[in-house]
Amino acid sequence: MVMACAALFAGAAHAASDASSSESMGGIHAGDVLVRLRAISIQPDVKAGGALGTLGVDVNNAIVPELDFTYMIRDEIGVELILGTSRHQVTSNIGGLGGVSVLPPTLLLQYHFNHAGRVRPYVGAGVNYTYFYNDKLKAGDTPVSIRHSSFGPALQAGVDVQVAKNLFVNADLKKIWMRTSASADGADLGSLKIDPWVIGIGVGMKF
Repeated sequence: MVMACAALFAGAAHAASDASSSESMGGIHAGDVLVRLRAISIQPDVKAGGALGTLGVDVNNAIVPELDFTYMIRDEIGVELILGTSRHQVTSNIGGLGGVSVLPPTLLLQYHFNHAGRVRPYVGAGVNYTYFYNDKLKAGDTPVSIRHSSFGPALQAGVDVQVAKNLFVNADLKKIWMRTSASADGADLGSLKIDPWVIGIGVGMKF
């Protein structure tokens, strides 16, 4: 009987130890803060209207760093703020029109699947605010002005894979809707929908 009880307690202790080890190596919970650093490829899906469409205006891709912060308000639900900036060249059928910088802070509400495991897919949806700045756009010798602010929706899907107690690797895909409009010498040149796909890979820490 004593031996049976000892075996039972040993088995329970071993199971508890395994559970504790599993929890220490993986999983996220309410109150955790996740910080990720990614390299992202921004790939605009451009649709131009008016004279901009006639000119075949396009926006080039860019590869830049991105930093984001996620606060877990519940075990499965987090709020993520994404920060980054990029510089893009604007092209057309008549040649390059110049460059513009883009600052697009994005706020997303996320749902994390398998929150207690090491492999944790997630999806998110939210809102993006884009500020266009440092624009040096010209059509020939004529300066081109753009609208500098844009609001739009954003969607996200990704996965975190735990590789150490508080360290994980991340792959992430976002679709962001952003647009602007342009004018020259007071004449409207039309709208420009940029709507990029953002593909990222990086590392993260859990605090």
